Amino acid sequence: MNLTRVRSANLVSPVPASASASASATADPPRPAATGPGAGPAALSGLGLFTVLLGAALPLIDFFIVNVALPAMDHDLHAGPAVLELVVAGYGVAYAVLLVLGGRLGDMFGRRRLFIAGMAAFGITSLACGLAPTAGSLVAARVAQGAAAAFMLPQVLATIHATTAGGRRARAIGLYGATAGLSMVAGQILGGVLVAADLWGTGWRMVFLVNVPVALIGLALAVRTVPETRSDRPTTVDIPGTLLLALSLITLLLPLTEGRAAGWPLWTWLLLGSFPVVAAVFYAVERRADRAGKVPLVPPSLFALPGLSRGLVLVVPFSIGFGGFMFVIAVALQQGMDYGPVAAGLALVPMAVAFFVVSLAGPRLVGRYGSRVITVGALIQGVGIGVFLLTVARGWPDTGIPALAPGLVLAGVGQALQLPVLFRIVLADVPSDRAGVGSGVMVTTQQSALALGVATLGTLFLSRAASVGMRDALITTLLVQLATIAVTAVLSLRLPRVVR
Repeated sequence: MNLTRVRSANLVSPVPASASASASATADPPRPAATGPGAGPAALSGLGLFTVLLGAALPLIDFFIVNVALPAMDHDLHAGPAVLELVVAGYGVAYAVLLVLGGRLGDMFGRRRLFIAGMAAFGITSLACGLAPTAGSLVAARVAQGAAAAFMLPQVLATIHATTAGGRRARAIGLYGATAGLSMVAGQILGGVLVAADLWGTGWRMVFLVNVPVALIGLALAVRTVPETRSDRPTTVDIPGTLLLALSLITLLLPLTEGRAAGWPLWTWLLLGSFPVVAAVFYAVERRADRAGKVPLVPPSLFALPGLSRGLVLVVPFSIGFGGFMFVIAVALQQGMDYGPVAAGLALVPMAVAFFVVSLAGPRLVGRYGSRVITVGALIQGVGIGVFLLTVARGWPDTGIPALAPGLVLAGVGQALQLPVLFRIVLADVPSDRAGVGSGVMVTTQQSALALGVATLGTLFLSRAASVGMRDALITTLLVQLATIAVTAVLSLRLPRVVR
């Protein structure tokens, strides 16, 4: 099977879980803390923070882990490129569409409760993916897995926001940013290792089955260490807003996911053409509800918060560049430079390590230099991408992992100085009772931008590779990414200097 064809699927792109796991999501086990009248939630302990970060890592890892497993899936299930695209797109679209709703439900019914339910469902659906007998059943299980991830992930930032303050919140959000960046890179590394290892003859199935014991550990920790929080002003679900948001994201993400491999048929253009109209209707409905004193799914008044509005504007170009880079480098290393899946993953280790280490120093740097840390981070990232570009251009196609490391380390350092700080800025002004909505909006924006980056930069790369060769296609794509980094650097100058 043509790997370029398979790779284009990733344009959207985080005891078997049985009755006992389901019961743990709905039962009322001993709580580490409960929100009572006149009492705030307990502070999040170190082990509780580890637990929610584990829940954040799982969906993000699964967003990328299937990349290197797609050829094996095709061979085993006789899926074909179109169905393989749905394996990726089904997860990504369900994930992005339901994130804001997941945040709202956490605000209403309790974020700990939704986190546990989402973790249990993620384990069950991962088991279903790993045991899927046919390509169709795998697609259905991936859609359900994406929905489970959407209900679990928004509770992470919302819980951190509601149970920490000051320096502890800054450190926790810094760790969340480190976890997010590391998970996206680790997904491709872990996928390559698991497929190559072929544990117990499971092949590609282990990329899903590995989630089951992790989810069980997460459930056991969550019932003991995660405090319950919820909004002080619970509201009903905004059904019109939910449906319109889902339709808006589907009309954007589905054609971008399926379009290239399908040859851009008429339905893809019709959906893309309808996206601005549906999005405008969604905004009008939400604004009318907001002005009427109701609580819409995504309150437009939330965007009046300067930190949220300005921070999200930077999240978009950053995530577009990051998502596109991760896709392009995976294809270029394996097809253009003949790296195997394990070697292609290991090549990213220097970037992942640099990202994680520098993320831990982020809060101290922000306390001293404020939002200018983002500007400096963008400049360092740009230098790293430039070094990587020159290294590849001169050594193609025989560049080894050590030669690639300097550029990737600089890129990882620059990314680490941006992403955690952006998360902190976006949530700084969001009231605690809207923490679920705020985190849902932010993560939806991030995931949609990742998908957009893979769709745009990935399509540019694959199209150029077919006409001028992979080396020149990679150079062109990296130059475009440098432009997105420049946009981030310029926009960062508009941020308030002091970061709370």
